[in-house]
Amino acid sequence: MGGTDRRHQLEPPTFHDILRARAVVQRYLPPTPLLHSPLLSERLGCQVYLKCEQLQPIGAFKVRGGIYLMSKLSPEERARGVVTASTGNHGQSIAYAARLFGVRAIIYAPEGANPLKVAAMRRLGAEVVLTGRDFDEARLACEARAAADGLRYIHSANEPDLIAGVGTYALEILESVPDLDAIIVPIGAGSGVCGTGIVMKTVDPAIQVIGVQAAGMPVVYESWRKGQLLELADGYTFAEGIATRVAFELPLRIIRERVDDIVLVSDEEIARAMIELLETRIVAEGAGAAALAAAHRIRDRLAGKTVVLVVSGGNVTLETLRWAWELAGAAASEQATEVGR
Repeated sequence: MGGTDRRHQLEPPTFHDILRARAVVQRYLPPTPLLHSPLLSERLGCQVYLKCEQLQPIGAFKVRGGIYLMSKLSPEERARGVVTASTGNHGQSIAYAARLFGVRAIIYAPEGANPLKVAAMRRLGAEVVLTGRDFDEARLACEARAAADGLRYIHSANEPDLIAGVGTYALEILESVPDLDAIIVPIGAGSGVCGTGIVMKTVDPAIQVIGVQAAGMPVVYESWRKGQLLELADGYTFAEGIATRVAFELPLRIIRERVDDIVLVSDEEIARAMIELLETRIVAEGAGAAALAAAHRIRDRLAGKTVVLVVSGGNVTLETLRWAWELAGAAASEQATEVGR
């Protein structure tokens, strides 16, 4: 079944759906830590908490959604197997959950996908097919395979059960920080920010839900701003977890209802945030550091508030870390030179 065939069935998950998802997810995953950072709080002028989803078994928050969705498949769907497309973290989520439930999983990923994530998907037992120049080309090939072989196609965004599953981290946040003022969430396909928005706006509409995208691939931001689904001809960000050229129907509908703002950050800002998180002893990939980059960009708006930054993933290669370190160091030197003039 292709991804578009199910679109007429798609309704956003409710707060109660997320509560139901937690009853399933907590059987398999303990809550992740929510850490207060005195260093970042001092630098940003607000109380900063880090939701450490990079500590999940696959190094990313998406495993919550994979487990919940897999738990709800029919016996027939489990018998046929599942297929999905991913740059890595969503694919790991489906591979991990498929192994838990004894389901065959095929993952389509772009040819330049993060090798750590590809290796992890294969270790988890998934068949990985590398094709296309980016996520969206891999997704199209995946949809064709699903239709041809009768596999259950799992869209990375237009899946209410995925959104409900990942929304469970937002419940954990509110239980630990009931006086929350704002939360910043990276946006790739959008499941994380959607689940967060549903929880936060149900419990307290005053909580600011802020998404963040890479300035080099701002398709969700532009779609949200213009009120229509858009597709970019091209674009680039090294942060593959938030690299998508296409906006999707269900997440955009939820974002327009439940998210207050979307902030754009440059790859340089994301790289600096990765290194800053290392100072707090947290290893984050680009997408995982994007929320901190956004916090710096809007620090005046956050002054004096209680803020949670979602560290959504920690699957980063040493090569990328080295590049980020050099970029952050060069930027710091240039800044120091400017100040000295």
